Amino acid sequence: MNFPSQLIEKAVEAFASLPGIGRKTALRLVLHLLKQEPAATERFANALVAMRSGIRECRICHNLSDEEVCRICADPRRDQTLVCVVENIRDLMAIEDTGQYRGSYHVLGGVISPMEGIGPEELNIASLRQRVAEGEIKEVIMAISPTIEGETTVFYLSQQLAPFGVAVSTIARGVAFGGQLEYADEITLARSILARLPYAK
Repeated sequence: MNFPSQLIEKAVEAFASLPGIGRKTALRLVLHLLKQEPAATERFANALVAMRSGIRECRICHNLSDEEVCRICADPRRDQTLVCVVENIRDLMAIEDTGQYRGSYHVLGGVISPMEGIGPEELNIASLRQRVAEGEIKEVIMAISPTIEGETTVFYLSQQLAPFGVAVSTIARGVAFGGQLEYADEITLARSILARLPYAK
């Protein structure tokens, strides 16, 4: 692809580095920005810089947040005795989109995967144990994608939480084994949460 400008080429390379965006799409985005008023492009760039520098991790659940504590953890209307454990932020957002869950969350940051060198120490498991140990939590819902790695993670977490006597449940299998939560439709995901089952070790 021949570019009339090195600045355009660098901008295309930047966009093309994003997941799911090829060079042709990147070029289309760059040319679109060039057609906008300079102020519009500046707002776009400033929004990205502000997001990158200002976003932080909730100190309680590890959700992304503008503040030290995210909106969900800070909401007094949420049931803080109920914690939904998810693999990542996308899964949390998918469950929130169903509008059916009113408890709190805990974002693991991945699943246990020895093949990829991810062990329990790389995940937010210690902070989950600490939250449960404090005694306010009554039930932990394992809303983790039903893959081999996901099942391994759920088993490990259930063992870690066993000493605290907290109820551990899993989402109902409306979500197919081997599937990813973020790709499940809202109705299936909502029913899986509402029809959760006690976790059988």
